[in-house]
Amino acid sequence: MAVKSVSIRIEEEMLEKLTYIADYEARSVNSQILILIRDSIKEFEQTQGSIFGTFQSDLNVKPTRKSKNND
Repeated sequence: MAVKSVSIRIEEEMLEKLTYIADYEARSVNSQILILIRDSIKEFEQTQGSIFGTFQSDLNVKPTRKSKNND
């Protein structure tokens, strides 16, 4: 599966808040956005039906990092 890049325009305050959430979850902003997109697609498909295709959305999101305190 090819990985594509997408550019978005986002207000500075929204980006700062998204960065805060991503940091809190020990993720990059990119990974946090991919999680939000995946969750949006999942919610859509639960209410509207499956979107047909050959993609696997879970392959685009890396697992969360373990905290050093949990080792």
